[in-house]
Amino acid sequence: AGVLTACGGSSSSTAASSTAASAAGSAAASGDTIKIGVMGPLTGNVSVYGQAVVNGASLYLKQVNANGGINGKQIEILTEDEQGDATQAVNCFTKMVDEGITALVGDVTTTPTLAVAAESADYNMPMVTASATAEAVTYDAETDTVNENVFRATFTDPFQGIKMADYAYQKLGYTKAAVIFKKGADYNEGLAENFVNEFLGGTIVDQESYSDGDVDFKTQLTSILGKGPETVFCPNYYEEVGQILSQAESVGLNVPFLGGDGWDGLEGYATADQLKDSYFCANYAKGSSPEFEDAYKAEYGEEYPNGFAPLGYDAAKTVVYGVQAAEDAGLEAGTDEYKQAVNDAIASGTIEGITGTFTFDEHHDPVKKTAILTYVDGKPELKEMF
Repeated sequence: AGVLTACGGSSSSTAASSTAASAAGSAAASGDTIKIGVMGPLTGNVSVYGQAVVNGASLYLKQVNANGGINGKQIEILTEDEQGDATQAVNCFTKMVDEGITALVGDVTTTPTLAVAAESADYNMPMVTASATAEAVTYDAETDTVNENVFRATFTDPFQGIKMADYAYQKLGYTKAAVIFKKGADYNEGLAENFVNEFLGGTIVDQESYSDGDVDFKTQLTSILGKGPETVFCPNYYEEVGQILSQAESVGLNVPFLGGDGWDGLEGYATADQLKDSYFCANYAKGSSPEFEDAYKAEYGEEYPNGFAPLGYDAAKTVVYGVQAAEDAGLEAGTDEYKQAVNDAIASGTIEGITGTFTFDEHHDPVKKTAILTYVDGKPELKEMF
């Protein structure tokens, strides 16, 4: 069963949250279904990511139902469109809490996820984001505080920057690198900063940035060209990366570029020549799980769109892993004991996901290998796990 709406209204106060939590406990405890929320931007500028996560998560939850549910109980999927907006995301979350969800798959992008994570703490609501990569989603470094009810299926921004720096130096043998990134964005800055800090033994010859909305990168690329790098780390999203690669070619900067998971989908925005010898890291490589890919196509009538769909699948699998533990313990859905049991099970569990088998570290981040992809005839292919 699914429900899809956009949310209105305003965020509740802590006192109102407590009242809503009590009401939600009653709602969750009634009936023979287990309500699980799935949230994402299904409309708006980042809907390509939200739809993929929601579809992937919903696919797994439907498969659980088809296999008999959780201890005989069917999962009721409550789906909300937060339109890529942090305020809407909080409204959607509190609405689903009122409707009795026992756990949440979501949110998708970093800013709304941070807002929902802050709100969810009042309820200790188990929450697994498929794709929000900022460190602060699960862990506040300034206060050294872990968000006890929040987990993620994807790796973090720092993890990606570190992995690509190590891969560039240790595996590809580059000793001189430049970086170009969008400033003012957690994702881009996080990857760039950690790449620079981790490129040990090598030299960062230039760091260039640009602002949101910029479409002309030739000044930055010409500066990089003058510094003679062997590679350029470009931790940006695929549409901008396509523009950057095209303009790099036009100014004569023909070295290989490297990137993070924001490159997923880049093949439609760059030529095979521009992508030659380039590498990026991702959670999932096409072909890794034919069963998932075939099931996705059967359910939705199309190929899975990007790596956010398998991450959504694994986020839902993580939630169900925790809910299963609470149900096995005979706890009452919606109670404090039930939610804590879900969180405890996830924190100590091992998830056999399609993006890899993973556990969770002390910051609730997954411990797993990274897929390194390169381009063959302009199409991404798995090079190796690293």
